[in-house]
Amino acid sequence: MKFLDNWRMIPVTPGIDLYWLPLGAGGHSVRWNGRIFELLCAVRERRAARPLFHSALRISLPPHRYVVEMTPVWNVPVGDRGVVGEGAVGARWAGRWRFGRYEVHCWRGGMIGDVGEAVDGPQRLTSDVEICRSLLVKLPEVPCVVWGRDEMRTGSMWNSNSVVAWALSVAGLDAAGLAPPAGGSAPGWNAGIVAAARRVPPTVPALPR
Repeated sequence: MKFLDNWRMIPVTPGIDLYWLPLGAGGHSVRWNGRIFELLCAVRERRAARPLFHSALRISLPPHRYVVEMTPVWNVPVGDRGVVGEGAVGARWAGRWRFGRYEVHCWRGGMIGDVGEAVDGPQRLTSDVEICRSLLVKLPEVPCVVWGRDEMRTGSMWNSNSVVAWALSVAGLDAAGLAPPAGGSAPGWNAGIVAAARRVPPTVPALPR
């Protein structure tokens, strides 16, 4: 079920909200490529194809809200998007060009692209202030390995879902207990969980501005 996102009209209260968007929402090329990928996986694994989902987070820490999401570099307007990391898409050599890179955002006051396409609306994961703060300060340490590859040998490819699952895990939330809308699949989710479990706790950096 689609919903109308009217968060700008709601007072800022501490919390982390998870959004599930159909893969390629608003972009036909990504959507069809994703469907082809899932069909091939389904044939190989001898199962029915499932709808694919991309995840994003909205972190509310008064007086601000932050959007945490991975997007192509070329897909977002120029400006301060709270970029905390970049990586290559498909192969390391592709990162030499703008169209071959992705960004990880921690975007204060930002928006989730095509948020109106999100299924079942936002899912509130916690209202704990310290967990919100922990996620924000640790996010710049997220691995920015090649998108679509398994360079970290986690058993699945690294993508936007990996970033979200990693962020939730290092903040102390149970990402393994979360799942996309019924019948759906979130490729890369487990990669983030595995990568977070291998992480050595670093010195906590300053809160993003």
